[in-house]
Amino acid sequence: MTNVEPDRILIADDHPLVRDGLRTVIAASFPGCAVVEAGSLDEAVTVLEADGECDLVLLDVHMPGTAGTAGLERLRRLFPALTVVMISAAADRSLVAAALSAGAAGFIPKSLRREAIVDALAAVLAGDIYVPAELDQTGESEENQAIWARIEQLSPQQRIVLGQIVSGKLNKQIAYDLDISMTTVKAHVSAVLGKLGVVSRTQAAVAAGKVGFVAPDGAARVSRSAG
Repeated sequence: MTNVEPDRILIADDHPLVRDGLRTVIAASFPGCAVVEAGSLDEAVTVLEADGECDLVLLDVHMPGTAGTAGLERLRRLFPALTVVMISAAADRSLVAAALSAGAAGFIPKSLRREAIVDALAAVLAGDIYVPAELDQTGESEENQAIWARIEQLSPQQRIVLGQIVSGKLNKQIAYDLDISMTTVKAHVSAVLGKLGVVSRTQAAVAAGKVGFVAPDGAARVSRSAG
């Protein structure tokens, strides 16, 4: 692996202790690198607009102004050339897949050991995509990979609805939980079934369960259309 010394890294996380920990790791591994911090997505955007020259952004999945891949998608729209790595206290394969599909250069669980974080940063800076081995899908069966490929076609709203289906919720319960109309629920469910290539809610739940799908934060806003 080629050693690449970054000049500037932005850490966007609303927890000061997390930022301090990552700053320490970066300072020890890349002593010439300047580290800037942001406690919210809006603050991160402000920093990048003021001086967009960053070799890498470490973006927390959940913090003020963002949840799931929404923050990543916003940064990618505003700064298309930016290299963004998602960091999270909790990770599952569906979230990792969604992040990579949205343009993340990697996914780093905050539980990784210091040495592993350094290796992950070095890999991304060298141009590779980093995903922890336990979250990597490349060793899965062709059937499971096909299921993941279909799940990646779902919009964030549709993934939330799929999570509700996996939990056994009826349309009426989904409408109540997500504060949307029955018509919107039916449209989302129809879109989910179509994209997964199944004909029933049960088949959708079985497919999602087979690959360990975990829905994104249900508090995220679900749009009024199927998308």
